[in-house]
Amino acid sequence: MEQANLPVANWLPLTGEWSSSQTQLGYEQNVIKIQELIAQGYIYQVNLCRVLTNTSENSLLGLANQLAIDNPAPYASYLKLPGLEIASASPELFLSRSGDFIKSSPIKGTAKDENFGDKDESENIMIVDLMRNDFSRITTAGSVDVPRLLGIEKHPGLFHLVSDITGKLKANTEWPEILNALTPAGSVSGAPKSSALKTISDLEQKERGPYCGVIGWSEGEQAIMSVGIRIFWSHQDGQIHFGTGAGITWKSDAQSEWQETQLKSEKLISIAGGKR
Repeated sequence: MEQANLPVANWLPLTGEWSSSQTQLGYEQNVIKIQELIAQGYIYQVNLCRVLTNTSENSLLGLANQLAIDNPAPYASYLKLPGLEIASASPELFLSRSGDFIKSSPIKGTAKDENFGDKDESENIMIVDLMRNDFSRITTAGSVDVPRLLGIEKHPGLFHLVSDITGKLKANTEWPEILNALTPAGSVSGAPKSSALKTISDLEQKERGPYCGVIGWSEGEQAIMSVGIRIFWSHQDGQIHFGTGAGITWKSDAQSEWQETQLKSEKLISIAGGKR
């Protein structure tokens, strides 16, 4: 795979006001609804997201360049397709593959400093268990491992808890089987995954679009793919979008979860411009 530098383009900061698909009150009420479902035993964790929207006719290539300067990310990318443009500052590895060896590094737990609470740790461990189960569907018996659990990573403006899950693919496992077993990513859905997806569909008031999807490349038995978080996207219709969310558990405080969505968006929205 040949590497090339991103074409240079300038970004003109936005001046309009960002709107949110959920108000603070609405978001906090949805947190409480999720906790009611947890109490009923229907769900253990849900990643509850909202979408911010502003107006812009500008290409996101300039924003991708600005993000690379002001918010460098390990899985940053720029993608342009017919009717879709994405500028990503993703910090999260969805999947790397080298031959029959695969690895995922889910992020669960976000804070302004390195002091994470029990809620963050339990949230991360729940998703690790979910990902281990997903991996077991496509890997050889006994090969799934967690070489890193609750690692702390520093990213621009915040800290994350990150774990690594690895495994060895079963012989003749093809890409459709891999993606069918692992998508959507556990860190942006919840557990159990099927119940989490139903809850997300019921509570979130706007389609996520490419947000929380998978962005990356594959070539034969080699691949690097990121989780589509910390992304700006446009359908080239005069609007620009940004997604932000938080993992909701029984221990969640509704106001704190809203503040987490603010924290995750604060740095990147300041780079894009516009009023919050």
